[in-house]
Amino acid sequence: MDKNTTEKILAELEKAYPDAAPALHFKTPYELLVAVMLSAQCTDERVNKVTAELFKQYNTPQKMLTLSQRELEKYIYSCGFYHNKAAHILSASRDIMEKFGGEVPSAHADLKKLAGVGQKTANVVYAVAFGGDAIAVDTHVFRVSNRLGLAHANTPEKTELQLNEAIPKEMWSKAHHWLIFHGRRVCHSQRPDCVNCTLKSLCEFYGKTAPNNN
Repeated sequence: MDKNTTEKILAELEKAYPDAAPALHFKTPYELLVAVMLSAQCTDERVNKVTAELFKQYNTPQKMLTLSQRELEKYIYSCGFYHNKAAHILSASRDIMEKFGGEVPSAHADLKKLAGVGQKTANVVYAVAFGGDAIAVDTHVFRVSNRLGLAHANTPEKTELQLNEAIPKEMWSKAHHWLIFHGRRVCHSQRPDCVNCTLKSLCEFYGKTAPNNN
């Protein structure tokens, strides 16, 4: 996609979602880390309900480690994949205590050293909790960016690399939230609302499917 079209898309996304922000509820970097780990293949609404109870007593790595894995699983059961998520949360909490003095590290490379923390989770925490420049490619970002033509990739990893090249670095974190909002509100996975989309004149996907939308 040419630079001019990319700029128009970003401007339109900013206009449509000026207040785009994380949907997960958190007060500290550690709470965000746990919430993001729980959000894998789970809705933010469900995660917020779970963490509202969990964080009443276990909102630091020290407190979290007082739970056994089985006890933590009971709290997070409804988030799905609770066995692996509980193991990862406890392992990451242990790493934070043993390797980083009880504080979630602010450097992206150090975040990825935590057990159970991959690229997407590290990007979210780095950008949202510490103000770093990063684009976390979740299912919404992957779908929307490839439909629009901001990326042409078949994996989240390749999509992130292409978005990093297409979008100015200082806009990475904002663009991440804009793309998520657009995916949730308009560019749905099964039935994208192309007809009412303000980006349709700039969208490669709509350009290919427009006859079917009329």
